[in-house]
Amino acid sequence: MNQPNERLEGTPLIKPSSTDHPLHEAIVEACRSVYDPEIPVNIYELGLIYTIEINDENEVQIVMSLTAPGCPVAGEMPGWVADAVEPLPGVKQVNVDLTWEPPWGMEMMSDEARLELGFM
Repeated sequence: MNQPNERLEGTPLIKPSSTDHPLHEAIVEACRSVYDPEIPVNIYELGLIYTIEINDENEVQIVMSLTAPGCPVAGEMPGWVADAVEPLPGVKQVNVDLTWEPPWGMEMMSDEARLELGFM
């Protein structure tokens, strides 16, 4: 029998986003306007936004992580993301949850972020 925290083989570690929703691209762009103050790359390209889920009522649920649990802006960054997304036309409500599972890793960065930071 599976333990409650065990993952079934093949289960994604990150819940898929609502990429087919008309608001998705605008929300991604809003997330790109938020920067980690210690790294000169936006949090979307850093791979810190794990899931953008948008329901039929245009309520947005964002699951994100940080580069490290001890990040000095851990308490503030989810609010920055909500503040960037909430004003978008059509968005009814935004909730941002912070997660540490799976832990963020440099492999989650986009090629653009790797290039910007000199890793390519």
